[in-house]
Amino acid sequence: MTVITIGKKLVPLAHVAFVEPFDPAANPEFKPEKAFKARLVLLNRDIVLTEQTPQEFASDHGLHLFMEDCVAVNRAIVFRVETFEPTESFNPAKPYKTRLKWRDLAGGEQSKLLLTTPETIIAELLGAKEELAKAAKRPARRPARGRNGSHRMEAFRG
Repeated sequence: MTVITIGKKLVPLAHVAFVEPFDPAANPEFKPEKAFKARLVLLNRDIVLTEQTPQEFASDHGLHLFMEDCVAVNRAIVFRVETFEPTESFNPAKPYKTRLKWRDLAGGEQSKLLLTTPETIIAELLGAKEELAKAAKRPARRPARGRNGSHRMEAFRG
């Protein structure tokens, strides 16, 4: 299991659901000593702040970044994707299009609203998972010598 250290905290990477930008202006009473740039949201919705941007964190730890939202999701988590439409009782200021859902460690349902379309999210997440699966199944290839001493590639079936 990969464990990352952020300040004094040890966080299992498998517990990171997503990473989003951190806006210190959203809570003017919070005056951190460090210049935090992103929030790691864990499976149970606990928050860990980091000095890396979501893009940097995604790149360093293999998360998938949705550019429109600047949100990176953990590819190891099973997400469900739903369309989102505002209601009278819940009408956010942003024009969200998608609700991303997952289960926390206790089995409870958690979610995150995104601007990215559901079709894009499904295509990108499935594409990323297929690439990971192909890379994991790809056998090592090595040159083999034929009768005349020439090199050829051996074909392997996956």
